Amino acid sequence: MRTLLLLSSLVLAAAAQAAGDPKLGKALHDKQCAACHVRLVGGDGSKLYTRTPRLIKDRAALAQRVTMCVAQTGTKWFPEEEEHVTAYLAQQFYKFK
Repeated sequence: MRTLLLLSSLVLAAAAQAAGDPKLGKALHDKQCAACHVRLVGGDGSKLYTRTPRLIKDRAALAQRVTMCVAQTGTKWFPEEEEHVTAYLAQQFYKFK
């Protein structure tokens, strides 16, 4: 029984980690992404996420876009950090259903 509870806890913790932490993602975004986005679209850079038409339609496409930006800018993030940023952007701007 103990082993089952321990395994369940580990699975839940791994699932929560895989979903990313929006708070950590905001910090990464503000440090690494915001300045580039301001240069691209002006203002605070958020227009990149809210423009019409919406180019990103789901979380998978958002994750791919984050990965592409990381590769293009040479940002040396781990996959978990990309997921944190994806979680932040999904929560703050995209609100996928």
